[in-house]
Amino acid sequence: MRILQALAAVTIFLPFAAAAAAAAAAVVDFNYPAVFNFGDSNSDTGGLVAGLGETLEPPNGQTYFLRPAGRFCDGRLIVDFLLDAMDLPFLNAYLDSVGAPSFLKGGNFASAGSTILPATMSSVCPFSLGIQVAQFLHFKGRVTELLAKGNRYKKYIPPADFFNQGLYMFDIGQNDLAGAFYSKSEDQVIASIPTILLEFETSLKKLHDQGARRFWIHNTGPLGCLAQNVAQFGKDPSKLDELGCVSSHIRAAKLFNLQLHALCSKLQGQFPDTNITYVDIFTIKYDLIGNYSRYGFEHPITACCGYGGPPLNYDSRIRCGQTKTLDGSSVTAKGCSDATDYVSWDGIHYTDAANQHVSSQILTGKFSDPPFLDEMPFLLKLKF
Repeated sequence: MRILQALAAVTIFLPFAAAAAAAAAAVVDFNYPAVFNFGDSNSDTGGLVAGLGETLEPPNGQTYFLRPAGRFCDGRLIVDFLLDAMDLPFLNAYLDSVGAPSFLKGGNFASAGSTILPATMSSVCPFSLGIQVAQFLHFKGRVTELLAKGNRYKKYIPPADFFNQGLYMFDIGQNDLAGAFYSKSEDQVIASIPTILLEFETSLKKLHDQGARRFWIHNTGPLGCLAQNVAQFGKDPSKLDELGCVSSHIRAAKLFNLQLHALCSKLQGQFPDTNITYVDIFTIKYDLIGNYSRYGFEHPITACCGYGGPPLNYDSRIRCGQTKTLDGSSVTAKGCSDATDYVSWDGIHYTDAANQHVSSQILTGKFSDPPFLDEMPFLLKLKF
């Protein structure tokens, strides 16, 4: 079993200009009445499952929800832990229409497979960031209409002022980079970053035009450390770094994050009435991969739920929980006996235990720009 250990963090500060930082810090209070989330599978709480009728099989969800719960994980995602820490309920997927989901405290527009750039015919998911923002605008418009009709729906939809006071969270971009490597060289992937971020900027400005003033932006993680990418691009050991991660993907992620951070700085300067918090997810996750045993894990890259056995236990032909005929034999991608020993759940996404660790590091405030250590009124409720 994973043992709760003392948290260790590598402090990184990438400060804005002094004036921008001072203006931003003044409005970091964490008293958000609602959260509106945009992203990919790292924060999807059921969007792809509801939107495309996608099926998630057990053992997905086994650790916390005890059943598949729309998340590509054995339990909770980072966004779940952050919402819990802010004493807000888990976000319902915008596209989930069954069970009278409540959107009183916000909604989740994220969908697994999403990209920042517009989707193409070959895209895994049609709900790119631009579509997610369009869905939000439709959602806001419908809420406004319903509020004008009286109190009948007040238990299920946010009051009008929640849109201005709420937190707008983003965790997206990983699929733009990882997907591009299948058809482009490293130089071409890197050259595409400004175009990707221009689309991201456009989406943020649309939300700002609608009154959004509090933005929480995760940079992209070390996608070269995912078993999926190691299996495809790391067959040659010379292509791997000292942690066993694909070097080209690590370099691309770092360059993407540098430019994303610069964009956040620019937007903070343009909109002094707005708080833009940039969160360095990459450093937290890369530190976890590099120092996994210090944090109580035993397997940094190997998938808990997969097929193929060590060292990766990942086969792109079959995903977690599926049973298929491969090479003439019926096989099942099964879960491991103890997911708390693993950083990776299925070779692409993190386990509940790893997401809990990442969230605890985020909530130290040390990996954010501006840092919010002095403003933080809560601690992550550790649940083992």
